[in-house]
Amino acid sequence: MRLYVAVAAGGFRRHATYRMATAAGVFTNTVFGFILAYTYMALWDQRPHLGGYDMAEALAYVWIGQALLATAGLMGGGFEEELIERIRTGDIAIDLYRPVDLQLWWFSANLGRAAFHLLGRGVVPMAVGALVFDLALPSSLLTWPAFLLSVALGVTVSFAVWYLVALSAFWLMDGAGTAQVAWLAGLFFSGMLLPLTVFPGALGEVARALPWASMLQVPADVFLEKRTGWGLVQAYAFQSGWAVALLAAGRALQSVATRRVVVQGG
Repeated sequence: MRLYVAVAAGGFRRHATYRMATAAGVFTNTVFGFILAYTYMALWDQRPHLGGYDMAEALAYVWIGQALLATAGLMGGGFEEELIERIRTGDIAIDLYRPVDLQLWWFSANLGRAAFHLLGRGVVPMAVGALVFDLALPSSLLTWPAFLLSVALGVTVSFAVWYLVALSAFWLMDGAGTAQVAWLAGLFFSGMLLPLTVFPGALGEVARALPWASMLQVPADVFLEKRTGWGLVQAYAFQSGWAVALLAAGRALQSVATRRVVVQGG
C-alpha cells in the first residue's frame, strides 16, 4: 500500500504546483458563493425553513457547496479527461503493463487531488463566507471529523462515477458526450443548485437516492448536524453502499474493457 500512498502524495503535490489556477479557482468559488448566497437569501426570505433549513443553515449550505465543488468533483473528477485521452491514443496499454492495479492507481491519485482542493480551494471560500454571512456552524467538535469522513466517502463515490465515465471511451473512443451527461447529472442531482430536500415529491425521493447525493447533500447535512446518531450511521451506509457498488461496477467494466486492448507483439 505504500506505493498507492506515494501516488496519492504525488497527486497532492502535482496539483499544488498550479498556484495561479488554484488562486483563480478560489476567486471563482468565492464569487459564485456570493451570487448563490444572495439568491438563497431572497428565496429563504420568502420561504423561511424551505427544505428544512433556516436562513443560517441555507447560507452554510451554499459555502459548503463551493468548498466541495472541486473537492468532490461535482463538475468533473479532473482525472477522467487524462484517462480518456490515454484510452483514445492507446497509451492505456502502457498503464496495463505496469505492476500496479489500474483502478487503485487512479483512485489514489484522485484522493491526493481531492485533499489538495479541500485545503487549497475549500477552506478560503468557506472562511470568507463565514466572515461575511451568518452561517450555521457545528455545535460539536465531533461533527468536524464526522463531516470529513462523509466528504471522503463522497469523494470515493465521485471517483467511481467518473471512472465509469472514463472507461466508456473503450467503446466510444470519445468520452466527451458521456462526461457532459455526468457533469449535468452531478450539477443537478448532487444538490449544487438547490438542496435536494427542496425537490418535490417523487423527484426529490429519486434525487436523494442517487449516488450524486453522496457528494454534497449528505456531507452538508452531516456538517449542519441534520444527521446525528443513527441518522449519521445511515448516511455513512448510504455513501458506502454506493461506493462499493460503483467501484465493483468499475472493476467489472475494467475487466471487460481491457480485453479490447490489442498491443503489438503481445
